[in-house]
Amino acid sequence: MSDSHSSQSFETVAIHAGNTADPLTGAVVPPIYQVSTYKQDGVGGLRGGYEYSRSANPTRTALEENLAALEGGRRGLAFASGLAAEDCLLRTLLGPGDHVVIPNDAYGGTFRLFDKVVSRWGVEWSVADTSDPASVRAAITPRTKAVWVETPSNPLLGITDIEATAQIAREAGARLVVDNTFASPYLQQPLALGADVVVHSLTKYMGGHSDVVGGALVVDDADLGEELAYHQNAMGAVAGPFDSWLVLRGVKTLAVRMDRHSENATRIADMLTRHPRVTKVLYPGLESHPGHEIAAKQMKAFGGMVSFQVEGGEAAAVAVCDRAKLFTLGESLGGVESLIEHPGRMTHASTAGSALEVPADLVRLSVGIESADDLLADLQQALG
Repeated sequence: MSDSHSSQSFETVAIHAGNTADPLTGAVVPPIYQVSTYKQDGVGGLRGGYEYSRSANPTRTALEENLAALEGGRRGLAFASGLAAEDCLLRTLLGPGDHVVIPNDAYGGTFRLFDKVVSRWGVEWSVADTSDPASVRAAITPRTKAVWVETPSNPLLGITDIEATAQIAREAGARLVVDNTFASPYLQQPLALGADVVVHSLTKYMGGHSDVVGGALVVDDADLGEELAYHQNAMGAVAGPFDSWLVLRGVKTLAVRMDRHSENATRIADMLTRHPRVTKVLYPGLESHPGHEIAAKQMKAFGGMVSFQVEGGEAAAVAVCDRAKLFTLGESLGGVESLIEHPGRMTHASTAGSALEVPADLVRLSVGIESADDLLADLQQALG
């Protein structure tokens, strides 16, 4: 975090970091610089560091400064999507012959990127249960350059001890990458716990309103930040100015939204544990969750994602999704409205037949900020 914000609370930083009043008009919201190119002060003389909006754009700069401050890093970089951010990171860190440890519970798009894209240019990967430090240590090889972690994970809400895993990666000469999408920087600060890189899908809680697609990387290593910025420009999958502006707007209410998401999810998880048709509830806020103690140590609260399994198998899980009315059937997560989905047929279909295949009877909820009573009533009728 920059010195100007280091003593401020998260809520204050979310509203003010990167959000400098416009020097021309005094506008308190950064303008949308919907521009592709800039008048230069002579040949090779950039005006304020801007020449072409793929390389830099003032609205994107404001977002990137905000992201770095929120995660306590030195450099933030905004991309067109979460997967664009991941692609840039992997092509910056890895080359042919290198190896990555990935979790046995990861977002389907991340798995597809490793399995179908990255592997084609000679990068190898293996799977570990990242909630178990011994499993991570066993999966590391002399060629391992990165350990990839999601915590909480998608969709099984697994918890990884970031500090312990960072130490394992460091001892192996590898970098620890933490996908912080489910927690957001309000609930969890991976860099402070030893991670080297934080990944976000800005589409989710950071944007918060299901109206923008974006991704981000945040690092505390200045040299790595420069490398990533070089590749961001060279590869070009940058966040556009309007998308950057939408995320900046969403981030301002991140703290209050995450508090409500977490409160609602806690009530829903508690109800589900007592429902006769539910066979298992996956939520790190439950004391019965195997990662509860670690989550309580490294998270401020437990977030808005809840997954559960139902008796009757896949058909019953799909039927619950179909019967929900207030919970909208849809992919993605992290918006103010509640969503429900069947991961095996939707977000995680790409993992079928792999070590990352998800249970067929699994239902995933993105719990919104509506009335918890209304959400509970909808789930109860959907479960029958």
